[in-house]
Amino acid sequence: MSFLEIIQILDSSLRLATPLLLACLAGLFSERAGVFDIGLEGKMLASAFLSAAVAAYTGNVWLGLLAGIFASLLMAALHGIASITFRGNQLISGVAINFLASGLTVVVGEAWFGLGGRTPQLEGAGRFSEITLPFAEALRDVPFLGPIYAELISGHSILVYVALLCVPATWWVLTRTRFGLRLRAVGENPAAVDTAGVSVVGLRYAAVMICGVLCGIAGAYLATALSAGFVKEMSAGRGFIALAALIFAKWRPWYALGACLLFGFLQALGFRGEMLNQLIGIQIPSALLDSLPYILTVVILAGFVGRAIPPRAGGEPYVKER
Repeated sequence: MSFLEIIQILDSSLRLATPLLLACLAGLFSERAGVFDIGLEGKMLASAFLSAAVAAYTGNVWLGLLAGIFASLLMAALHGIASITFRGNQLISGVAINFLASGLTVVVGEAWFGLGGRTPQLEGAGRFSEITLPFAEALRDVPFLGPIYAELISGHSILVYVALLCVPATWWVLTRTRFGLRLRAVGENPAAVDTAGVSVVGLRYAAVMICGVLCGIAGAYLATALSAGFVKEMSAGRGFIALAALIFAKWRPWYALGACLLFGFLQALGFRGEMLNQLIGIQIPSALLDSLPYILTVVILAGFVGRAIPPRAGGEPYVKER
């Protein structure tokens, strides 16, 4: 395997890891505040559909992105009302959101476009184009560093760079701001936060809405950057993989980046099965390669990566003492 082929695999890994990273950070905010959210899949799916639909209709990918975030925020608001205001079971609420998004996207898509639940193919300004960073072409022929900068770092859509910037931003918000301190405290001991005169409900809603924004960006990326339109169930379990990555990362932003890159790398290997088979000299079935991220998800959830302790108040509705 040549150096350029390795760079291409890493480039694919970064592209495939981007929606996982955004969804993982989304779950991080929500669960740090004590609200478990297995509805990440549904939020991404709703966002992917509406962003592609609006981008196809208007020819403007930025309007599509805003529409995708709006769709995800609606789903997040439903989850917040069910699990925070009415103190319902958070897991059941998340499952309901997944089912709702799965059905609505197909039904509405068929009603709007008559393409079996798909949206029209996105072209031109209806998609996020790749960005060439400064000096990328000039440095392309420089040994070793040139291909890394020109092929791996440069040449991604703006949402890839947004996702990467969200990692230090999330770390800073959660560890260096008053809001982040209160958010983490709500996930550990909401009664103490309430005693200090801070609204537990308000903080949890804020976390759920931030989760909605990040899932909205992730879904829009799937439909308008990674692909060129929406197809049925295009999130393909990425929301659940993001949850596994969150557990793997033990609810820490920088670890989440590494976990999502690992999942993206496994997906990239699945897409380049022939290259891997030639490298190791063994014929591995393509179906097995495609299932590697899901196998790792099961391994992580089975607890083979060590003990991961979630926020102590996670999954528990808060009832204010009178």
